[in-house]
Amino acid sequence: MKKTLSLISLFLIYIHLYSQNTFVFFGSFNRDKTTEGIYVYQLDTIKGKLSKVTSLKGILNPSFLTLSPDGQYMYACTESKTPGAGSVSSFRFDPKNKKLTFINSQKSGGENPVYISVHKNGRWLVNANYTEGSVSAYPISGNGTIHPAVQNFQFSEGSINKNRQDRSHVHAAVFSPDFTQVFFPDLGADKIRMYNFENDKPEPLQPAKQSFVAATLGSGPRHFTFHPNGKFVYCIEELGGAVTAYRYDNSILESIQRINTHTDQYKEDFESSDVHISPDGRFLYASNRGAENNIAIFSILEDGTLKNIGYQPTFGKQARVFALDESGKFLIVTSASSGDVVIFKRNPETGLLKKVGRKTRIYGVSCVKIRKY
Repeated sequence: MKKTLSLISLFLIYIHLYSQNTFVFFGSFNRDKTTEGIYVYQLDTIKGKLSKVTSLKGILNPSFLTLSPDGQYMYACTESKTPGAGSVSSFRFDPKNKKLTFINSQKSGGENPVYISVHKNGRWLVNANYTEGSVSAYPISGNGTIHPAVQNFQFSEGSINKNRQDRSHVHAAVFSPDFTQVFFPDLGADKIRMYNFENDKPEPLQPAKQSFVAATLGSGPRHFTFHPNGKFVYCIEELGGAVTAYRYDNSILESIQRINTHTDQYKEDFESSDVHISPDGRFLYASNRGAENNIAIFSILEDGTLKNIGYQPTFGKQARVFALDESGKFLIVTSASSGDVVIFKRNPETGLLKKVGRKTRIYGVSCVKIRKY
């Protein structure tokens, strides 16, 4: 009997420890380097509860974060809103000691960098500069140090919405699943720009046979994600309030569907923001800000097209970025205007979401990344 109880106790201890090795990283619009800008929490994957472990000052408006493939390093872009002051920065994260340490930073090559991605080999960083409409590529040392940009491409053309599309506004930088291409959704030009990525060259961004695919005029392509099977791609359109689905074959994008992220109640002033797919590839989630503040939920059919199955309120204002953990069990939403972080548990069979626990408040919270160590 005692032996059985001991085994049960050991098992429970193991389950508790196992549930505590998932970390959640948040960026924020802190507006001031003297206040906290980056936050790290632990996620209890049994209870769905967040516990703060550390934070960092000295960085202005780290609006988007990404992690190196091995999780040792974190990279942030600083949305400065000041000409020439945008930057990308690197940090070392020690999960054992729960410590985040600044390494270095480099100029972003444009105003307001809003998105960064790391190559699978951990040796290259690419970023998108929103206001000036440009993209940059940086070498990274094995110790996480970012070197000056070796490439910077500037774009200029706009589109039909003169208030929002006066010029190029690149809003994301996303690698293909095999890391041989990079895609740059351009909200200002209504284009998804495409480059080959040749990581063995000193200047890795090279012309692609399809240099761009045109989006619906006035739609404003924003964020971009691949299906786990690598055959389909989905782009959320901020101004059009829609997701366009593409077939991806032989490095070519072909549009197969465009579907609204909003209900029929809304006719204009859309502010769609982020898009992600469940790890099992069965469901797509798309966030709406503005008057809606919800997540549209879609089932993904065999041919890659989407079917709307519902909406989930985010319980915050301006749901800018959200993320799913690698198991697909939890979805975490950040709402920048209200500063709310809300955790949802995902039903793997229906795809629907249910709020768990209390809100966590982080001033100006702008981005979330989840990593299991």
